[in-house]
Amino acid sequence: MYPYCDKTKNVINLIGSGDAAYVPKAITCAIKTLDAIAADESLDTKTREDAAFAAANLVLSDYNDND
Repeated sequence: MYPYCDKTKNVINLIGSGDAAYVPKAITCAIKTLDAIAADESLDTKTREDAAFAAANLVLSDYNDND
């Protein structure tokens, strides 16, 4: 398993246990979140660029959240 940060591991555990909501269209959720990070001018440029790069790659991938 990828070595996620403690905050991400905590949320994984919460979703897995049913204590937090599972989002069925997770890729769309990720794209929207990454786009919001990329647009947040209070964050440093590197973080915003990394988020924009990740969002763009997900948008251009062959994902399909319509199923």
